[in-house]
Amino acid sequence: MSFFHAGPAPIAFGPRPGTLRDGLDLSPGMAVGLFGGSFNPAHDGHAHVAETAMRRLGLDRVVWLVSPQNPLKDARDSAPLAERMASARAAAALAASGPSMIVSDFETRAGTQWTIDTLRALTARHPGVRFVWLMGSDNLASFHRWRGWTDIMRMMPMAVVARPGSLLEGRAAPAARRFAGHRISSREGRLLPDMAAPAWTWLRAPLNPRTSTALRAARDAAAPL
Repeated sequence: MSFFHAGPAPIAFGPRPGTLRDGLDLSPGMAVGLFGGSFNPAHDGHAHVAETAMRRLGLDRVVWLVSPQNPLKDARDSAPLAERMASARAAAALAASGPSMIVSDFETRAGTQWTIDTLRALTARHPGVRFVWLMGSDNLASFHRWRGWTDIMRMMPMAVVARPGSLLEGRAAPAARRFAGHRISSREGRLLPDMAAPAWTWLRAPLNPRTSTALRAARDAAAPL
């Protein structure tokens, strides 16, 4: 049984006629990482995840999908979308220059709330793009709480980038255990965009300790009473 997608060879990159107005400049044949989150705020730890995935997987683009509101988090703790988009753009600029990092409000444009629905919409709108779902190991630890998480694993390949404080918890996560037989070595990471799901890998890299929670706590502590 082949693990790889069958189909025509990728065509040359370039503008695609009839591109839908979703704010994304993607072409068939591209390998594109999808990096979702609240980014409340975004920081260099997020840049570390995006840059590690792009380099180790050989991605053409990483799309930062800024959620209008994480359904698993309290909306009262979230900054306005425009503010979080701005922080994501600033963090993405730390990872790369030019068009390789795209900060998108696609979920707001498409009216999707759950990741599974967002990914279905993206794959339908961009046929021929080789998508990979990206996340830090801190998110893998709670991935089984996401709506349709097994469907996400079966929809597109996934790469998990190691984050401090969650290495053991992430490796022991229900998702990691359930799909253990579909994990590939990080040395094969560049094959991942062409592999049929479920397929995933764990990418180790120098750890960046920055977290959004710590940044919010520091901001709140510095705010005048």
